[in-house]
Amino acid sequence: MLDVRRMQVLRAVVGSGSVTGAAGVLGYTPSAVSQQIAALEKEAGAVLLERVGRGVRPTAAGLLLTEYADSIGRQVAEAEAALADLLAGRTGRLSVRYFATAGAGLVAPAVARLRAAHPGVQIDLKLTADPGDSLAAVREGRADLALLVKGAGGAGSGMRVVPLLDDPYLAVLPRGHRLAGRRSLRLVELAAEAFVGSEWPGPCLDAQLDACAAVGFRPRFVVESEDYVTAQGFVAAGLGVSLVPRLGLGSRHPGVVVREVRDPVPVRGICAVVRETAPAQPALDAFIDALRAAASPDARRPTPDTQHTTPDA
Repeated sequence: MLDVRRMQVLRAVVGSGSVTGAAGVLGYTPSAVSQQIAALEKEAGAVLLERVGRGVRPTAAGLLLTEYADSIGRQVAEAEAALADLLAGRTGRLSVRYFATAGAGLVAPAVARLRAAHPGVQIDLKLTADPGDSLAAVREGRADLALLVKGAGGAGSGMRVVPLLDDPYLAVLPRGHRLAGRRSLRLVELAAEAFVGSEWPGPCLDAQLDACAAVGFRPRFVVESEDYVTAQGFVAAGLGVSLVPRLGLGSRHPGVVVREVRDPVPVRGICAVVRETAPAQPALDAFIDALRAAASPDARRPTPDTQHTTPDA
């Protein structure tokens, strides 16, 4: 097999026209250059240089290998530049799993931030309803990062959990409800209300139930919708009230009002999960920073209605 480094020595000799000139360029002794050329000729099975006066010129075989050495040199330089970009986080490819309500409020602005700062980074996004599938994809190396509700699926050993934000639940009331004129309300004030369910069983529903239990009641669900948009429709029809996380509100139904809840505030934690043993990826670190920026309070507008309200009771 031909030694690539010796081919670069040949390239220097041909370029300078002499062994002595190549030695000066490479920082070798003329003897070392001659030894490298002799070894390369042995590998090639052909004479590569011939003497011309006080210099040398390539034979047909020497010229052929020099042309390939030029090509290899360019490719190595390109590889070094590409590697530098990758290690600096300017390029790369990330695979991200996310759940629906994290898409518009977190993923979209984070991707926009990353593209503005690092346009060479490609992001493959996949919406996943099952947190177990998302965790498995990260654990098995099929995804670099998954967005989850804290407590969903259990991250387990070998996984690093990056907290991003606490997503509070807001009260969704029919527009003519007795509490609709208030800026905010205490959770216990909903104890006697009929509830429209908005969550599947799991950590999101648990966040609601735990907060209600803390003030002594369990919601009386009369409709199970497991969908935030549908839940708003049932509330607008007067079938009950609902609790919906801030990120899940999306388009507001015209027949409802949204109010902050306090004492206590039901909250679901949203986090990113990455593989702890994964090789360092500057692009991944940059995306996590972009998610943190998108999750910051300054980046998110308040969503409760503020018009036609009276002071808190």
